[in-house]
Amino acid sequence: MSFEMPASVRPVRDAVHAFMTERVEPAEPELRAGGEQAERLLRDLQRQAKDEGLWALGHPVELGGGGLPFLDYVYVNEVQGRSEFGQLALGTFTLQDSLMLHRHASDAQRERFLKPLVQADIYPSFAMTEPGISSSDPTQLTTTATLEGGEWVIRGRKWFTTLADRAAYTTVMCRTEPADASPHLSFSMILVPTDTPGYTIVRDTPVLGLDGGHCEVLYDEVRVPEDHLLGPRGHGFVIAQERLGPGRIFHCMRFLGQAQRAFDLMCARLHQRSAFGGPLSEKQLLQQHVFDSYTEIQAARLLTLQAAHKIDSGDRARVEIGAVKVAAARMLHNVIDRAIQVHGAEGLTGDTPLDHMYRHARAGRIFDGPDEVHVTTTARRILKEYAEGRTWEFGLR
Repeated sequence: MSFEMPASVRPVRDAVHAFMTERVEPAEPELRAGGEQAERLLRDLQRQAKDEGLWALGHPVELGGGGLPFLDYVYVNEVQGRSEFGQLALGTFTLQDSLMLHRHASDAQRERFLKPLVQADIYPSFAMTEPGISSSDPTQLTTTATLEGGEWVIRGRKWFTTLADRAAYTTVMCRTEPADASPHLSFSMILVPTDTPGYTIVRDTPVLGLDGGHCEVLYDEVRVPEDHLLGPRGHGFVIAQERLGPGRIFHCMRFLGQAQRAFDLMCARLHQRSAFGGPLSEKQLLQQHVFDSYTEIQAARLLTLQAAHKIDSGDRARVEIGAVKVAAARMLHNVIDRAIQVHGAEGLTGDTPLDHMYRHARAGRIFDGPDEVHVTTTARRILKEYAEGRTWEFGLR
């Protein structure tokens, strides 16, 4: 495969890059401030993206999106990831949920949730993680849904349900099958409108001091119609894996966009500042930061593109996804850390975007599965090849 960006992708990527650097990034302080003014600004950015043909580029055309092929969208997602607000401004924050509904929703569910979702008329949220439970082993989840009189009755508690405080609905992973059922066929996904009685937001869970809307939600005898089941009963894990695989690639590409931005800030700073008789760019220890960051970014980028290429060709790419999820999150943390070091005390303040970027980067080593889980499962899959008399020959993989 070639890692060169297709010529057909360059114009749209350049347009997204300009949109991010000229409009979204300068608006970050106001967007972070929240409130009605921030919401108006975000809606205006979304309107501009729609008017300029940059809206929901990775969504299928039949859903009202741009219809970019998966691998093409990966290149675009890279520059969109420069800012935490890129997904919201360009309408791609709904992509995983939209594709999930596109594959599994009934006609009534598509009409109620999918159409407005793609246009950002409503927000989605997804509930899997639970307090007090090791979510790296999802078979331990305790939230249940029982079928009573044609309704699902949901009982339990979830947290880190992002955007629950503004979402129109939450896709809830819950146990629906008896205790003797196969653990991986015991859970289902149910669509729960957030205005349903018993759906109670307990708090906005703090995440390293960031404003995030990562909510803890109590499901106290929440009742929804039986037809709110998403996909086949007991197939929640199957649907979740469909959702998470490509989603991890999207995360990694956004990590690369953040790393590029931090790298740019670091290199510019090295030329702008002088100390001990010369510019910082001439100090060998600081040149080491540039070298290490370049090699880590490039390695993570090629790993990400290879994983995306395998997914695009129909491969599940489990080894590649597990490897790059760990490598890209670590890379991002390291690059931003070096950029902060080069900026000195200023890098610890809100005068640059690095403080927000650093905290988001640290969270990236936990969400969508902690590093330790991906390391273990990836290594096991590779070792299995050798246990069965094969090898892992890199040039042929």
